[in-house]
Amino acid sequence: MVKITFVDSGGTQRSVEAEPGSTVMENAIRNAVPGIEAECGGACACATCHVYVDEAWTSVVGPASPMEEDMLDFAFEVKPNSRLSCQIKVRPELDGLIVNTPSRQA
Repeated sequence: MVKITFVDSGGTQRSVEAEPGSTVMENAIRNAVPGIEAECGGACACATCHVYVDEAWTSVVGPASPMEEDMLDFAFEVKPNSRLSCQIKVRPELDGLIVNTPSRQA
């Protein structure tokens, strides 16, 4: 299992155990993490699972795909480390990953 920590805009941390092969969004929904709405269910068709990848993890997580970048145009307060959590596949090397949720979704 891979540990992922979600930090909300108020600073509250919630850590979950994630199965490799799943997505960060699926694990947020499965564990009722506040701030992740995922209205499209993970199809990269909305921007309601927007997260900020902790700066220490951006190179490990990797960049957004062109399709994801297009969808991020609809997200709230996009930053260079913004990603859609439905597009981040959980891999063993992401153990300890920290993502921050925005104060609201688009």
